[in-house]
Amino acid sequence: MRGLELQLLGAFLGGLGLFLLGMRLMTDGLKLAAGEALRRILATGTRTLPRGIASGFLITGIVQASGAVTVATIGFVNAGLMDLFQSIGVIYGANIGTTMTGWLVATIGFNVDVKKLALPLIGLGALLRLTAGGGRRGPLGDALAGFGLFFLGIEVLRGSFHEIGAQVSLTLLPSEGIGGALLFTGIGLLLTFLMQSSSAAMALTLAAAASRLIPLEAAAAAVIGANVGTTTTAILSVIGATPNAKRVAAAHVAFNVITAVAAFALLPLLLNAIAGGGMALGMEQSPAVVLALFHTAFNVLGVVLMYPLTPYLTRYLQGRFRSLEEDENRPRYLDRNVVGTPDLAMNALAMELSRIGALSRQMAMGALSRESGPGHQLAQERQVVGSLVEAVGLFSVEMQRAHLPREFDESLPNALRVSRYFSSVVGLAESVAKQQAAVTPLDEGELAAAVSGFKSRAVHLLGGLDAHRSGYDPEESSGALEGLEAGYQELKGKLLRAGTDGRMRPRQMVAYLDFLSAIRRMLEQAVKGANLLFTLHALSLQGKIDPQAQGQGQVQTAT
Repeated sequence: MRGLELQLLGAFLGGLGLFLLGMRLMTDGLKLAAGEALRRILATGTRTLPRGIASGFLITGIVQASGAVTVATIGFVNAGLMDLFQSIGVIYGANIGTTMTGWLVATIGFNVDVKKLALPLIGLGALLRLTAGGGRRGPLGDALAGFGLFFLGIEVLRGSFHEIGAQVSLTLLPSEGIGGALLFTGIGLLLTFLMQSSSAAMALTLAAAASRLIPLEAAAAAVIGANVGTTTTAILSVIGATPNAKRVAAAHVAFNVITAVAAFALLPLLLNAIAGGGMALGMEQSPAVVLALFHTAFNVLGVVLMYPLTPYLTRYLQGRFRSLEEDENRPRYLDRNVVGTPDLAMNALAMELSRIGALSRQMAMGALSRESGPGHQLAQERQVVGSLVEAVGLFSVEMQRAHLPREFDESLPNALRVSRYFSSVVGLAESVAKQQAAVTPLDEGELAAAVSGFKSRAVHLLGGLDAHRSGYDPEESSGALEGLEAGYQELKGKLLRAGTDGRMRPRQMVAYLDFLSAIRRMLEQAVKGANLLFTLHALSLQGKIDPQAQGQGQVQTAT
């Protein structure tokens, strides 16, 4: 008996291995053979939710791997080629597309002579792979061989389950009622988690049901569990990943769990409806066909249920898994609720501009002290400032529509000028960082000290340009800029003399002149922005609003 048990176990594991190997070859081969076309579909075919669903269904139906489609979707979202709303449509379609595996097993795997189909496919696939010099012939050969192994594995699994059914009794397992349905749902989920393949779990379930090893209702519950089990792959893949990746995975989990709950609640009703509909249409009533139809039906039902909820799900997920960078991107003081109150709105605008000014000065001072180029942090800060400047522009438009009093006629144009000045500071800061990393260090001690002193004075000037601080004096800042301008002209003369008398190479001299000129322009923009922002703060004070209190959270709702 022990020898027979080992033989059955070996047949089962061998069939499962053939199936998994076939799925792997088939999926990888189809992805490589049609990769560029699939990327084009994802990039251009997801502009609306229905098109996203259709694209997800089409691609998953082709490559037979919803996990691969989910990963590709995450990549497109992170690259900015697709937003979260579009990606959710692809997730919906991919869940319907993954049901095609069940149809392949039910309609072909159990109804054809494997030797007449599988073995020729394997031979043709191997021939294409061996003779492939390049291009798509090799991947296409892998896909054909994978199809053959896929069907061969199904045949071995079906035979092993027939033998197991004759030798093993599963009557001790509850298969009826809610308890039995929950048990087999858990089995389906566990199988998918262990094998990291819902297709493999689906194939096992269909083979067991076709061999009458488990009842139809229990098999349907296992299919529900396998459908939920696909989320474990998504969950594991986004540990430590980007916020966008976590949001797409969360959408996947939400869809599958809600769909599973609905399918579980309607399990007897759905099976009866499928059986009745199949009889009316003259369809085959084999357990495998019924289960494949059930799998498709409840995923389509899930899309119908989730479709009207998608905008709400998108907004909910946008507020989750936020990174520090994304939180910095959000305005802290701009609140649409105060647009209709000019004094409050103008103060909120001034406070947000103060924040942008602080970020731009921080970038400028960092650029002056950085010797290794812009770096990743500087690029992140530039994106933050760009997002905040855009938010200021949108808020200003809303204020203009609110019919502001005449005393605010010049305030909004000035606010936009301030944001433009600070944007220029950010752009010049990146330029300064790049030029500083590129210039050759000076050998001349006097010149090196002069350049270092000029940079120190620039940092000191930037540190005092907080227009919101008590005692800020625009004339003092303008005077400091004039003094720095005089120092720049003096240093420029020294560099020119060093270049003409041979103490500096001409190329090095030009690089330093460009570097110092960029610093001067950066400081000009920073002073102009701070001084103009000071007038906006003064207007807030005239409106009897305490900016310091505002900064402590009285108007803190972000747009």
